[in-house]
Amino acid sequence: MSERCLTAAGTKVAGVRIAVVADIHGNLPALEAVLDDVDALSVDAVLVAGDVVGGPLVAESLELLNSRPEAVHWIGGNAEREAVAAYDGAATSDDLPGRAASWSARALSQGWRSRLASWPTTVTLSGVVFCHGSPRSDDEILTRISPEATYRDALAGVTEALVVGGHTHQQFIRQLGDNLTFANAGSVGLPYEGRLGAFWMLIDDNLPRLRQTAYDQAAAVSQLRASGFPGLEDHLDGSLLNAADPGWVAAFFEHRAGRGEDPGEPVLASRARP
Repeated sequence: MSERCLTAAGTKVAGVRIAVVADIHGNLPALEAVLDDVDALSVDAVLVAGDVVGGPLVAESLELLNSRPEAVHWIGGNAEREAVAAYDGAATSDDLPGRAASWSARALSQGWRSRLASWPTTVTLSGVVFCHGSPRSDDEILTRISPEATYRDALAGVTEALVVGGHTHQQFIRQLGDNLTFANAGSVGLPYEGRLGAFWMLIDDNLPRLRQTAYDQAAAVSQLRASGFPGLEDHLDGSLLNAADPGWVAAFFEHRAGRGEDPGEPVLASRARP
């Protein structure tokens, strides 16, 4: 199927299959495993829903996605925005996000910097709206437990029946009445699911299908450590290391967004408990 047919007027095209990968954060081994699964599915396009960067193996992850045989559609996430700003000389904070932005900026060529800066906030393919946080913001927090009114406000003006995002690193499908669905593709490289794997989504004839790919996480952590990424243990904490309870994570994000009580100290997922 041609890219022209896939994107024509943003209207639904029957039978289209789109692989959605989000929140890779430089975890190349996880991305490789997911794309091996994608190879077996005969998809029409790959949709990169933001935050490829902001982690250890930035250039390698970008180049791997760029080498795909299918049409690849890119969306800018907050990590790309922050990396471009750092590349252009903006000051970065001395914390994990700031160090990740600085590391990512150093990994970018001028060509990749320009490409990241050009990525849109939203892309519409075959009648589906794709974004990172929400269609209006790359860092909007929408979780499994966000109030419906929050979704309605964030998605105001959307006329399509399905919106697919990422950003909060947890997969879910949220039905909002009869005519609107928000689906989170999950995180390939830094999931907060409380279980092992790389998480992504397949859009199959405009239906969102949650996908999980197994890979050797211990070997991946060793490879990521070898990259020299600063503060890697903190970067992986709550996800690949010391996995946090998914319910606690959702409550934490709601609190950060000003919508809920402080959930207190992190709670480990059952697989991470001694």
